[in-house]
Amino acid sequence: MTTDQEAFLKFYSVPQETIHNLSTYQEMLVEWNDRINLVAASTLPTIWTRHFSDSAQLFSHIPDTAKTLADMGAGAGFPGLVLAIMAKGAGRKLHVTEIESTGKKADFLQAVTDKLGLNVTICRDRIENIRDLKPDIITARALKALPELLKYANYLVHKDTICLFPKGKALAEELTEARKKWIFKDEIHPSQSDDSGSLLVLKNLRYKS
Repeated sequence: MTTDQEAFLKFYSVPQETIHNLSTYQEMLVEWNDRINLVAASTLPTIWTRHFSDSAQLFSHIPDTAKTLADMGAGAGFPGLVLAIMAKGAGRKLHVTEIESTGKKADFLQAVTDKLGLNVTICRDRIENIRDLKPDIITARALKALPELLKYANYLVHKDTICLFPKGKALAEELTEARKKWIFKDEIHPSQSDDSGSLLVLKNLRYKS
């Protein structure tokens, strides 16, 4: 076990199946990254702490009653695939939809899903084109600043949807700007993976009329 894995496991107690599946995901990410640039190469040696931990911290904020999750702008699968892997290991019936319009990235997401037998659907479309997906949970990581992110989320939310967004040190400014056009209830939690980051939990999103 690598030091990077050990650091991850200090924060997250997960079954051996989850460790195995995350390890396979890591191997596939490294292999595919040479061809399609899924993540910055400099982050590959710290996938577990930089990407897996940043994604896994969302899992404890997903209620047991949640059945569906949509990951906007999924990219390399963070946080959606990590959450699907954790849900599988925990025996949770959580269906994850990975929304990714870039074909090669969607191909990677499908390859990981097939390899690990995840409860995941790959949606190869732009967020603004989707109208019939109303998930219980919406996630997005490093996609857009919060005001733009809420515009995308508004295409998908229903009245009880919870949005989970890992955010950086500019969160306070983004919240101030977002409140000019949006009404929502928010909670802010310290990031498990970034001392300057936060996890934003957002509910009851609606546009100011």
